[in-house]
Amino acid sequence: MSAPLATRAPYAESRVGPNRVALLKDGFQAYPAMLSAIAAARSTICLETYILKDDELGLRFLSALMERARAGVEVLLMFDYWGSEVADETLVALADAGVKVHVFRPWRYLGSLSRAFSKVRRRNHRKSLIVDGEVGFTGGLNISNDYAAVIDGGAGWRDTHVRITGPDAQSLERLFLITWTQNKGAKFDLKRFTRPRFAGCEKLRVVGNDFALDRKGIRRAYEEAFAKAALRICVTNAYFLPPAKMVRGLVLAARRGVKVKVILAATTDVKLVLYAARGLYPRLLKNGVEVYEWASGRILHAKTAVVDGTWATVGSSNLDPMSLRQNLEVNAIVTEPSFGAALERMFNEDLEHCEQITLADVKQYGLVQRLLSWIAYRLRHWL
Repeated sequence: MSAPLATRAPYAESRVGPNRVALLKDGFQAYPAMLSAIAAARSTICLETYILKDDELGLRFLSALMERARAGVEVLLMFDYWGSEVADETLVALADAGVKVHVFRPWRYLGSLSRAFSKVRRRNHRKSLIVDGEVGFTGGLNISNDYAAVIDGGAGWRDTHVRITGPDAQSLERLFLITWTQNKGAKFDLKRFTRPRFAGCEKLRVVGNDFALDRKGIRRAYEEAFAKAALRICVTNAYFLPPAKMVRGLVLAARRGVKVKVILAATTDVKLVLYAARGLYPRLLKNGVEVYEWASGRILHAKTAVVDGTWATVGSSNLDPMSLRQNLEVNAIVTEPSFGAALERMFNEDLEHCEQITLADVKQYGLVQRLLSWIAYRLRHWL
């Protein structure tokens, strides 16, 4: 097995009520912290991800889970069938070690057509890790080599995660367990997950999109923050196809004098989404919204925002129809100024790797690109 990943300090860490919330930049900071938390587990581990691959990075995590399961820790692993690539022999090894595995919404009876059909159904796009109900992680990072740092043998995708140390990690755990139970995951030792009741921290909220009552929770949180903005809105989003009300919120904020900046992915794994997003550029730019495209050569996958330096969110949710209307998602929302300031500082550093887009740039797009943008934007609900 490869040598352990070196421990790295977080980008920033803030006290938020009874919790410590660490801002983690890229797999470079997030993965060592996550593996360290797993290694220290005493009673329970819950790991949930949209993409899990049994590549080098994935096997680091799976080996760590198996080691803890053999030591008597209750380990629950849930990953999405559509997003993941895990060999049958890997699943057998996990089961033999005592890891309880739930593959989210598999399609087993359609042969080679199974993946094509499964994509049209709602997926589990969350990324969360909770250890002993005391430490929780969430954000944009899946479990694969794509997100690992180049120095660690990965592709170095740009992404952001948070670590919550304290009682509010239980909010992530409850969300995980509800999803596990509702989707008929294997029975687990419920007594281990019986935690003392606590009053949630007002400055830290875990907001999940469900398939039913709470499906619009993340969307509403963004819209309310944009409506209240007085000074600055800074949005980084890998797949940016927001609903009309959210676009209107950004436009109205810019018109009333708020400095609105968005970083979108020109270096992306889904080019069609980029073309669709460019269909929004004329309206945004004409109303004073500053648009930047990430152009560092690394894939941008982060989903973050900070408003007035005080309201901040890091999570799994893109600002597109799939995340806001269909998929299971989870975002952490923090209203502690020191955390917001750190996320805004990260945003400004990312601007150094971006190209600002102007109306003149948009007018210079060729006929083919304008046509692709027009078509892709009108197909945005299917992307």
